[in-house]
Order: sequence, then structure tokens, then C-alpha cells
Amino acid sequence: MPEKLSEYKFQFPITIRFSDIDAVGHVNNAMYLTYFEDTRFHYWKDAIGWDFDKCGIILGRSEINYLKQVTLFDKITCYTRVVRIGNSSFDMMHVLVKETVNGHEICTTGKTVCVCYDYKAKKSIPIPEDERNRMIDYDEPRLILNTN
Repeated sequence: MPEKLSEYKFQFPITIRFSDIDAVGHVNNAMYLTYFEDTRFHYWKDAIGWDFDKCGIILGRSEINYLKQVTLFDKITCYTRVVRIGNSSFDMMHVLVKETVNGHEICTTGKTVCVCYDYKAKKSIPIPEDERNRMIDYDEPRLILNTN
């Protein structure tokens, strides 16, 4: 299913480092998780204002679909949004695009399951109400499937 970039409000520019490149000249597959992580963090910090002192977040699952290679001098941007909110977890979709002479070209898509976590108690906890509401408000309530 092709992603509609118009459904993504949050985007974050990615800087490709020389160390991201593998022996055949494209971005190593493991780097995409780092690109998604950087984008998620900035989404939580800049768009949602997540209070990390109140609640941590860990990853429960990651999926990546590699569609087209990315190379050192490509200009890339990662788009992200929340697509499902449960009681203690929520799903985020990520779309990595590169700029071409013909516009944006989708190179990679991914999904991460994020779990709210209390590091002191060492267990998952419910998503704080403020953060839940800000994610729903930011990513449009019609796109969120609540599974409480």
C-alpha cells in the first residue's frame, strides 16, 4: 500500500554520515533503525512535548521494508506519525524519502511498536493521558485506532 505523505505532519531531515555507508556504497540496512529512532525522538520532543521524567518509552517491535537504496549524497527526510494507540503501547509508521529531480521518492517504510515503560518498576505502564491526547490531537483522531 503506497504511503500518502500528505497524512504525515511530522518530518525530520536526516544527515547521512560516511560511516552509515557499507562496502557497496549504500546506507547499511541497520542505519534505518537509527534514522527512525532519531525521527521518533524529535517527534516526541518537538511535536508532543513528551515528559520523559514521568514516563519512558521502549521499543517492542520494529519492521522495515527496504524499497530503494539510499547513498551517501542523497538528501533524505523521514516522515513519522502515530497510527494506533492502545493502553500502554502505540504504533508509529515511518517513511524515508529522498529528493530527486522528479520530487520525493519513497525509499523505505517502517513500523515500530512503542511501549510506555517505568524504568524504576521495570514494567510497562499506561500511556500518560496528556501524551495520549497530544498524539491524538497532532496526528488527527480519525487516523488513530484506540484499542483500550
